[in-house]
Order: sequence, then structure tokens, then C-alpha cells
Amino acid sequence: MAGPAPKVVENVSIDELKKGLADKSILLVDVREPNEYAEGHIPGAILNALQKFDVAALPQPGPGQRVVLACRAGNRSLTALGLAQAGGRDDIKAHFPGGFKGWFEAGEPVEK
Repeated sequence: MAGPAPKVVENVSIDELKKGLADKSILLVDVREPNEYAEGHIPGAILNALQKFDVAALPQPGPGQRVVLACRAGNRSLTALGLAQAGGRDDIKAHFPGGFKGWFEAGEPVEK
């Protein structure tokens, strides 16, 4: 699925993601497919699959929070970032380029 290129891209490191999930400053959105999400996902991630990506379903961050998008390895999250920004969510600028693959390979916990 091709989409508009994101206007702004902030890459979130695994350490930054872990800290943000722990202190609730990051709202993580997984854009993989439902079957991929069901097989395992980063704890706390919510699903908004790229195949049926819904900008309106993206969470609204509270004070001191930001939305970060993630996929398997960083490609689909960039596409979703472009779609979110094109859909008016200029507050969404960040993605985790390592994706679930990087998280899993680093030995981090996985939720099913």
C-alpha cells in the first residue's frame, strides 16, 4: 500500500520506546495485520492495521504524551505516518524503525 510521504519523521530508538511505554508518555500503534498482531506484539500496543488504516481511530495523546507508530521492520509505519499526516494528524511524527522484529530480536517482552 503506497501512500503520501510523511512531512516529518522522528525515529524512536528502542530505549526511548521502552522508557516511553514504561512512563506512559508513548501511545504505541501497531500497523501490522491482525494475524501478525495476534501472533505477538509489543506490550501496550494498540492495533490499527495499515490495510484498513483509520486516521480517526488513532489515539489522542494527553499532556506529555505522543503517538508512535510501529510495524514489523519500519516500512509500513512510515506509510502509516504519511497517511496520518495527510489525514490532518500533524501531531503524529514518530515511528519505531526497528519495529516488532527489532524489539523481539533484542529479547524484549512480547504480548499475545
